[in-house]
Amino acid sequence: MTDMTMEATTAAFRPGTSDKEIEAAALARIRRRKLTVRAWQVGILVAVLGLWELASNQNWIDPFFYASPSAVVERLHDWAVNGTTEGSLWYNLGVTMEEALIGFFSGSIAGVVVGIGLGRNQMLSDIFSVYIKAINSIPRVVLAPIFIMIMGLGLASKVALAFVMVFFVVFANAFQGVREADRDMIANARILGASDWQVTRAVVIPSAMSWIFASLHVSFGFAIIGAIVGEFVGARYGIGQLISIAKGTFDAAGMFAAIVLVMIVTLVAEYVMTLVENRLAKWRPQQSLDTH
Repeated sequence: MTDMTMEATTAAFRPGTSDKEIEAAALARIRRRKLTVRAWQVGILVAVLGLWELASNQNWIDPFFYASPSAVVERLHDWAVNGTTEGSLWYNLGVTMEEALIGFFSGSIAGVVVGIGLGRNQMLSDIFSVYIKAINSIPRVVLAPIFIMIMGLGLASKVALAFVMVFFVVFANAFQGVREADRDMIANARILGASDWQVTRAVVIPSAMSWIFASLHVSFGFAIIGAIVGEFVGARYGIGQLISIAKGTFDAAGMFAAIVLVMIVTLVAEYVMTLVENRLAKWRPQQSLDTH
């Protein structure tokens, strides 16, 4: 149990209460708080969807432009059972996921390596900083037509755009995480005879992990955006292509259905990323255990 949990709960107990009782009470409060948060989350979602459905049924909003939640669910069911105009829904989703995952992993790895490398080498950082800032200033979305023109409508152009979307986010955090590493720990490691590589591996990289994971949580969403924007501009298959077709046929339910799919996939990826982070960073204390 952390010091903050002890402080938050000790004041509520009479003198002589055992640590086990205090800890059990603290854990119970944490569980109640989590249940309360979950109840509010579900309640807000149900309220928004219910109001949306009611507004559509009562024609407070035009259902032609704002398809009702029930129409979106029906479209998702139809796509799952009967497929889309461009083939199986799962095949199209698989194409988008393949593009996003390849771009995410390649962009993340490259961002971490380059960020740590430049963060540890002041000379290289000074040389390449102006080029990185110049490239980073380019809006990523405008690169989609260029990549498609160079690489075609296939996988490569979508992966390239997803890579660019991910790389700069991860790079910036890895670079800053290296620069924020504890200088006293680095100095102590050097006093003990550690080489540059040992300092980087044992001190700098663990210190930068929080920064890196913070970027990875949002980077997968950017990878999905890159893949879908690339498909929207030009592709044969994928969720972005389904959105483009729905737009061309004024199929609001189809557009919202594709958006819901993307949201679900991104939330699942966020959950998996959190599990991986918690497993790899067990040494890190929990940031918040507010039991009030």
